[in-house]
Amino acid sequence: QVQLVESGGGLVQAGGSLRLSCAASGRTFSSYAMGWFRQAPGKEREFVASISWSGGRTYYQDSVKGRFTISRDNAKNTVYLQMNSLKPEDTAVYYCAADQTVYRVWVHLESDFGSWGQGTQVTVSS
Repeated sequence: QVQLVESGGGLVQAGGSLRLSCAASGRTFSSYAMGWFRQAPGKEREFVASISWSGGRTYYQDSVKGRFTISRDNAKNTVYLQMNSLKPEDTAVYYCAADQTVYRVWVHLESDFGSWGQGTQVTVSS
């Protein structure tokens, strides 16, 4: 099992930027794909982005393509989500998640992930 702690959320105006971080501990971070999900009030949790175990492949929900960038630093056991050109509809609690199977490239379903952080609130004002 891996422990995940997110940080970097907050309140930002539309058009602004935030960078979320997720620090992992408890197992070999570099062997697992990582992902970001979000849940807006009254909505289901949804996939935002994921990155393969090596960092060589990234995947995004269509609504964030070109605005969000997922990256990882395996030396620091940390995954990031750089969010630019934020919109009010990006308002949600953002969750970091770790794959439960080693060395996978394409993961995007909630069932792919075995460990979750506590979430960090992102609020975008119009």
